[in-house]
Amino acid sequence: MFPLPMFTPDQVARVCENLEETGDIERLGRFLWSLPAAVPGSAGEALNRHESVMRARALVAFHTGNFEALYQILQSHRFTRESHAKLQDLWLDAHYREAERLRGRPLGPVEKYRIRKKFPLPRTIWDGEQKTHCFKERTRSLLREWYLQDPYPNPSRKRHLAQATGLTPTQVGNWFKNRRQRDRAASAKNRLQQDPSVLPLQGSPDGALQEHHPHPHPHLLAASPRHLGSPEASDCSSETERRGTGASTPEISVSSDGEFES
Repeated sequence: MFPLPMFTPDQVARVCENLEETGDIERLGRFLWSLPAAVPGSAGEALNRHESVMRARALVAFHTGNFEALYQILQSHRFTRESHAKLQDLWLDAHYREAERLRGRPLGPVEKYRIRKKFPLPRTIWDGEQKTHCFKERTRSLLREWYLQDPYPNPSRKRHLAQATGLTPTQVGNWFKNRRQRDRAASAKNRLQQDPSVLPLQGSPDGALQEHHPHPHPHLLAASPRHLGSPEASDCSSETERRGTGASTPEISVSSDGEFES
């Protein structure tokens, strides 16, 4: 036990910071339990004005699985920007774990994306900057600039862009692949609008097109490498086929307009 008369509120806050830095969550929890209850007008209420104490309470609530207490802490106290990243991770990870507990299995990237849409970050732990598909606008702007220069970045450029944006190389690769797919689908749609004789290829996920010939001659169809179903006819061939290089960086493919991390 840590008797409160030995500590001032500032000292309590510093103890919380030190225990948080060392990662000793069990001891941090015991220390918080030794503090007086935060009732109006009490010394315990004064402690709640210290961000370090509230951040420590949130951390302990997360590690003990008390997610309702975690959400209440994060939504009732406005934290400074320095604490946002860590507390955002707690908020999202708690919701992921609750969903995994209900499903009885790990979540996939798309399921995590849906959780983030369903449970957006509270403004108490978010600077208010608009996010689109979990990437901040300044990050998306930088990605778009690089995409215009090179829509097929090599691993070295992916790593460099990851460092510039704070993302992982896999996230960068996912964003570029999804953007290429959307551009191909938009191009195919425009071609279809301009020329109704052009029809989508069956089974093509990104809307690749072929010209429609009502009665193609059988021997011409067999001799042409661009008949329906051939890799050359599809605009969604693999990265290795398109670029003539080795295996591409592992990336996920989604049909929506989102960017998901793996």
